[in-house]
Amino acid sequence: MTTNPRPSDYKQWTREQLIERLVALEGPRSVAAGSASHSPPPASTTAASIPTTKNIVATKSPKGFNFANHPKRKIALKFCYSGWEYGGLAYQTGHVTQLPTVEGVLFDAMAKARLIDPNVGMEGCGWEKCGRTDKGVSAAGQVVSLWVRSAVGGASAQGEHEQEVEVVKTGEEQSASDVDEDSGLPGLGEEDFGTLDLSRPSSPEPSSKQAIMDSAATPKLKKELDYVAILNRLLPPTIRILAWAPVASTFSARFSCQYRHYKYFFSSHSLDISAMREAASKLIGEHDFRNLCKVDAQKQITRFRRIITRADIESVDSNIDMDHAERGEGMYVFNLVGSAFLYHQVRHIMAILLLIGTGLEKPSLVTKLMNVARGAEPAAGDDEDVVEAKPEYQMADALPLMLWDCGYAEEDVKWRSESFEPDTTVSSTDEDTRRSGQGTEPDLYHQLHSIWNRSRVYTLLDRHFLQAAERYHRPPQSILPLSSISTTATSATDFDVPVNYPLGGGAYKRAIKYVPMLKRNRLDTVEKINERWRLGKGLRRAERRGNNGNGGIDDGDE
Repeated sequence: MTTNPRPSDYKQWTREQLIERLVALEGPRSVAAGSASHSPPPASTTAASIPTTKNIVATKSPKGFNFANHPKRKIALKFCYSGWEYGGLAYQTGHVTQLPTVEGVLFDAMAKARLIDPNVGMEGCGWEKCGRTDKGVSAAGQVVSLWVRSAVGGASAQGEHEQEVEVVKTGEEQSASDVDEDSGLPGLGEEDFGTLDLSRPSSPEPSSKQAIMDSAATPKLKKELDYVAILNRLLPPTIRILAWAPVASTFSARFSCQYRHYKYFFSSHSLDISAMREAASKLIGEHDFRNLCKVDAQKQITRFRRIITRADIESVDSNIDMDHAERGEGMYVFNLVGSAFLYHQVRHIMAILLLIGTGLEKPSLVTKLMNVARGAEPAAGDDEDVVEAKPEYQMADALPLMLWDCGYAEEDVKWRSESFEPDTTVSSTDEDTRRSGQGTEPDLYHQLHSIWNRSRVYTLLDRHFLQAAERYHRPPQSILPLSSISTTATSATDFDVPVNYPLGGGAYKRAIKYVPMLKRNRLDTVEKINERWRLGKGLRRAERRGNNGNGGIDDGDE
């Protein structure tokens, strides 16, 4: 064999020497590939779930790491995120967003931790989210469900009971403390998700040859991977995993959800809270909300009736805000709970409640906007109060809105923050660690408490800026809330001075004239909006993609 130059001097190598070197390097790889030829296929091999080089940069698994050699289980993750830092929850297929999406960042972290195979994409691991939140909207209890790598084995996804699998720690297996931010799978940028279809996946199940965990049915388990700690080490502080739960293979974060609870925070400045509470109470029950949402034509929705189980307003004042509360500037929260929601429904409802709070509209406006056909809302009045199409108005700001919680049946989801399984016998060291609450580093509660304390400092600083300004600038007098609203429902109101009426989140609209809601221009009816899209943009899209829209229903779409 010819003596080759040193590897660092590749520029001096001849063509024959380079070929000889490549053959030597490819030899072991070919052997390894041959031995793995009988490995089970990925969880999903459909065209929609396998990224193509045209739209996504393929990411190979780390050398020596084969996902097929590890057991899998289906889990649910509960997490929170700061909406103002992201361009929404859902990854936007085919669109470039100015800010990263929450799902994109979470997917990258899970791929880097080797919990999922990035090559099969979101659909390939059965990724489902409970409720979509728009840009700027936060969540304290968002939920996703998916199949992930596990440290234990048990009943198969088909319900067949298998013997407990002993997981041997090798160089491939990593505990929470073994995850290195600079090693593992390279992260995927937003542009790398071009072919990921975020419509409802079919919850693909891994091959039965793998050790699969049907988590809800396994009687005895070992210590599981610490999913909370692993992911929180890789995620930014603006996204925190709060808990995880083992779930059955048939569980769906979206379709198994029984209710979704939204919160919208606002100041009582210039608002009549009692009038807002009266208006909110009219939302409870089943109603048609087409005039209290944004019609998304590409979804071709024709049913706008939704059931609201709770709609009320509570005070959320803390001690540091009590002096402002005494001055009529307390903080309140609007609670809205239902099984399913329409696009921007909460923010449209809040916009109407704020107008009612100012006295510019009456509480009866809520009922009238839900009276979309004769007899739809008996309390609305006679036929002339029917509102078939939505009047023009601006929805409330996104910042104060939060998806507070997603509710599931107790038998379906049992949330946990530890890696220990309930029926596992753990060592005394592990038990001491669990009792001391030091098993997760950094401590999640301490971290979130620290963020909250820092935010309170910012609040105090801003409040003192305002107090300093009050020494030299007299606070302007506000005529809101109006003491009499007897004429606002039938005629325009002219103000002697410009009036700022609230849009939420500290945003205001300045006007010297207010046009009552039912006297404003109306948008097209839902039927016209759907037909225009179907014959225009929808038709062109169908010709390109060969589909006619999904006609789906939004379950939680803010």
